[in-house]
Amino acid sequence: MTLRLFDSATRTVRDFVPLVAGEVGIYLCGATVQAPPHIGHLRSGIAFDVLVRWLRRTGHRVTLVRNVTDIDDKILRKAEEAGEPWWAWAMTNERAFTAAYDALGVLPPSYEPRATGHVPAMVELMELLIARGHAYAADTGDVYFDVRSFPEYGALTNQRVDDMVPAPDEGPEGDDKRDPRDFALWKAAKPDEPATASWDTPYGPGRPGWHLECSAMARRYLGDSFDIHGGGLDLRFPHHENEQAQSRAAGYGFAQYWLHNGWVTQGGAKMSKSLGNGLLVDVVLQQVRPAVLRYAMTAVQYRSMLEWTDDTLREAEATWDRLAGFVERAAEKVGAADDDEVAKADLPDEFVQAMDDDLNVPAALAVVHEHLRSGNSALASGDLTTARTDMVALRAMLDVLGLDPAGRQWRGTGGDARYARALQAVVAGELEARAQARAARDFATSDAIRDRLAAAGVVVEDSPGGARWSLATQTPDQG
Repeated sequence: MTLRLFDSATRTVRDFVPLVAGEVGIYLCGATVQAPPHIGHLRSGIAFDVLVRWLRRTGHRVTLVRNVTDIDDKILRKAEEAGEPWWAWAMTNERAFTAAYDALGVLPPSYEPRATGHVPAMVELMELLIARGHAYAADTGDVYFDVRSFPEYGALTNQRVDDMVPAPDEGPEGDDKRDPRDFALWKAAKPDEPATASWDTPYGPGRPGWHLECSAMARRYLGDSFDIHGGGLDLRFPHHENEQAQSRAAGYGFAQYWLHNGWVTQGGAKMSKSLGNGLLVDVVLQQVRPAVLRYAMTAVQYRSMLEWTDDTLREAEATWDRLAGFVERAAEKVGAADDDEVAKADLPDEFVQAMDDDLNVPAALAVVHEHLRSGNSALASGDLTTARTDMVALRAMLDVLGLDPAGRQWRGTGGDARYARALQAVVAGELEARAQARAARDFATSDAIRDRLAAAGVVVEDSPGGARWSLATQTPDQG
């Protein structure tokens, strides 16, 4: 069976045929680093991580580009409110995203370009669009894409131009556009914005528009045409519609397939800070092991909405403990399989069919659980040959999903939740003692507690909301 993916542009499930056999180029819209990540932000990273793992498992060489939007209106506004330089604010939040990706086992991208590092390529694209009659410079110094100049505008989201709402990026006077739906390629510098948030161009100083950034970076790393463009469902319009329009108006083939993941929702509403229901990743990871959060966010097919309830993590934890517990017990009885054996193991046909069916992870997990039941029965009956076969197959399938309990990412986290609960209780007690010492201005004791935790591989970070802790990437005795 050939891998089939739902292409948002055609609204059909299509056979996936890469432009170059055996090679796949993917551009994924990454973080706009205006704030630390909540779990909704991580949905696309995890969804496309599964796609990358599956493509690599089936013999493809994958180039994944996941950008960082490190300059935009929200970053400038929030940095000003916090009294921080905008670039420092962006970098702090970029590091928080990186830590969250790493904690949840998201493989690093091939390239992770920042918007601010690619302004010359953006200016070049903007100049080309003006030369081809698809963009214009306003007297204000803003540069806009002329949507009426491009007959295909609206094709990605199946909309007519006349039915679209005006673009939200008006110039200072609000009347510098030919059409209210024209969108900004370049935003002129404003007197109340930092001088460091501005670059010189033939049209005057300013900074790039969001859509221009991604088109320029995608072409820089993947060429004029590439295979897959991905991102959250909320990015289809206007962001992806505008990206496609400006890139194709410039004469580039751009993305051949468009993939969009569903949201994390609460009560049916998209998770966001504006609704006051965001769950910060670092806060959630104080309550649950990273593997459990990864399982909860992987188990739903990427195009489906993931409804987050009080039971979401509880159910994920119970399932993870069953999977990891079996692998641990089986390894004790039949010997552990090394990572190379797992990577080369044959995958069950039913699992392969499920993954080739638009990454149908729920159906793939049903096959995983069949092997879990078979493996547990084999252990109970003393059939060690079957138990080992099931253990290797189960690990191989979970490795595709980034969830191999004995793999490098999760090795040593244990199938028994008691370990995690004991660690949580011990660290919480130490942090409470440290808080009391700080309140009493006994800084020697406070520092001693922090050093003791650090020696055990526990990193403590003080924040306005209190101390937070995480496990170090390497414990001190690992170098």
